[in-house]
Amino acid sequence: MVLHVVHALEKVQPSQTVVVVGHEADRVSQQVQGQSPDWANVRFVEQVTRRGTGDATAAAMSVLTGDDYEESIVLVLPGDTPLLRAATLAELVTTHMANSNAATMLTSVVENPAGYGRVVKSKDGRVLRIVEQKDASPDELDIDVINAGIYAFQRDLLGPALRNLDTDNASGEFYLTDVIGSLAAMGHRIGCINADPAETQGVNDRWQLALAERELRSRTNRAWMMRGVTMLDPRQTFIDVTVTLGQDVTVYPGTMLHGSTVIGDGCELGPNTRLTDCEIGTDCVIDHTVANAARVGDGAVVGPYAYLPPASQVISGQVTGAFYTAHEI
Repeated sequence: MVLHVVHALEKVQPSQTVVVVGHEADRVSQQVQGQSPDWANVRFVEQVTRRGTGDATAAAMSVLTGDDYEESIVLVLPGDTPLLRAATLAELVTTHMANSNAATMLTSVVENPAGYGRVVKSKDGRVLRIVEQKDASPDELDIDVINAGIYAFQRDLLGPALRNLDTDNASGEFYLTDVIGSLAAMGHRIGCINADPAETQGVNDRWQLALAERELRSRTNRAWMMRGVTMLDPRQTFIDVTVTLGQDVTVYPGTMLHGSTVIGDGCELGPNTRLTDCEIGTDCVIDHTVANAARVGDGAVVGPYAYLPPASQVISGQVTGAFYTAHEI
């Protein structure tokens, strides 16, 4: 999930990316470091005691390098928004710079804002503050403009504002949202752009995770189909974002492609096939097959009802049978 957020920074090309970790910090750091793109320049800082979003942001600021405080922009993103688009972040930064804002935030309009911080504005549309649901008055609870938790800040203003935060709220935490109110009260300009709530929705439980996966799968399948891949039923086709497909590939329902799988041109996959970290040559037919870290040569036919264990190599010809386990044929 964190890696999707990191990749959303692609159009921004940050000079450095700081990931704040806590629970199972070593495991998260190892996975993210190993799979992050080089351009992200990822580094990590641990929030030992979880004292809110303001404290987490302060921890990240403590390890940022560089002395160009007045010109630097700091983006703050939650790690649980895997549907965030790179174009949206690019628009956020462009708007922030064009208007010389002290801070620019993403907002969304939702029918049921329960659980979200509300964006309080003046009659002329200026952002005044963000109020968390626990601290909101009845009138503020009726506001349908919510804070997405995604911001661009001027670095030289963010640091002092973080140092002035307190825990005088219902949760007893340092709220990053209080920085918005603090800067606005000092007369600084606070901007906002609206984003689709489906794009900025966080993942807090298994149901929200399933919804996010469905949307991401739809985006992934559509992108491949626009590039010439045929899917007979995209709703029953599951392709990881790390998979590579060649030209004129046909994918039948019930097919799952995982990990670093690479599919050559002209292949037919499925139905009911699952390939994980496999390398498939050109013009292959893979039918009712399960394979893990296997290699299949050009023109080979695998299945129906074949199993290729790790390190299997199908050089050519046809492989069938419910429990094929030979390492080379």
